[in-house]
Amino acid sequence: MTREEINVLNYEDLDKRSAEIATETAEADMEKLTALNDELDAISERRAQIDMEVETRNKAAAAVAKGAGSTIEERKEEVKTMTRDEVRNSREYIEAYAKFVKTGKDLECRALLTENGISGDAYVPVPAFVESMIRSAWENDKVFSRVTKSYVPGNLKVGFEMSATDADVHPEGGPDIDEEELVLGIVTLVPYNIKKWITVSDEALALGAEDFLNYLYDEITYKIIQYAANVIVGVIQGAPKPDDPDLDGTLVPVPRVEDVVSAASIITAIGKLGDQAQNPVIIASGDTIASVRVEALNANYAYDPFAGLEVIQKEGVTGAIVGDLAGVLCNMPEGDGVKFIFDNLSLAEKDLVKIVGRMYCAIDITTPGMFVNITGESA
Repeated sequence: MTREEINVLNYEDLDKRSAEIATETAEADMEKLTALNDELDAISERRAQIDMEVETRNKAAAAVAKGAGSTIEERKEEVKTMTRDEVRNSREYIEAYAKFVKTGKDLECRALLTENGISGDAYVPVPAFVESMIRSAWENDKVFSRVTKSYVPGNLKVGFEMSATDADVHPEGGPDIDEEELVLGIVTLVPYNIKKWITVSDEALALGAEDFLNYLYDEITYKIIQYAANVIVGVIQGAPKPDDPDLDGTLVPVPRVEDVVSAASIITAIGKLGDQAQNPVIIASGDTIASVRVEALNANYAYDPFAGLEVIQKEGVTGAIVGDLAGVLCNMPEGDGVKFIFDNLSLAEKDLVKIVGRMYCAIDITTPGMFVNITGESA
């Protein structure tokens, strides 16, 4: 615990930390003992400071009791604490969070939270308006907003059913039914960083806290979410086919329709989806979407060539994806925010600062029967 953290503790917290230090010294090496001794010195100084404050108050009270000063009105001071949302919306917290982003030191943010009885968060909560920006970036991306999200630390293993025999009727007194033949696979989601970096001038860093955070999150978060959506598309289109001889139970296979994207191939793809695909959509590039609509127009189709499914335009898609995006899991061990690293040394001679934003996540298909790829190539 740092000296700054100790200097905001009360007597009860000081006693608690002293007891912890007594336990930690039993197995501490020389370096650790030195650090613990420094903590004990800081604790002693804090106790002395509290004692002095108490003594000063007692002397003042005794002086008043003897007639010093004059009493105007006796009233009880009301201590008002703020709710979590009120703290996150306060000017003081926004200023403290901007400093945290620039320096990586969250002490001021945590002090404001603790002061209002809010503690225990593994990560410093973002100001409310920043959270709104992040949510908007998520919701505005029609691919990323639909995937399933989790926040499990470390690698995450998810089991899925590769194949299984159907249930059967067993009449009373009839012969035993065959035992189910079940083949399971396991997808292992190993997190990695999706990064985006920009360079800004010293003048940009000198912006007011709210303007600075607006600029930073709007520029970097949008790009990171956009790239995550590209990863999702790549995972689906790169999945193996169910009849791939190299299937080893570590990837969920995705069926394919080996055909150009058309009203007919879309209907064929929908027919290959499993029952669990409850909210399927079609993902394709703008050119592909336009060609299907032109085909329908020229043929005077009396029905929607996309079979009533929502169409999501996404550049870079080969052919089309038909499926329910809830079948993709995005696990974010560090929460759903974007973390920032400031480098004010690499480009110091140009008065520029490099800002790296990163989102730590793992993305993969975890549910079979949720997608079908239309290859976009003639059969």
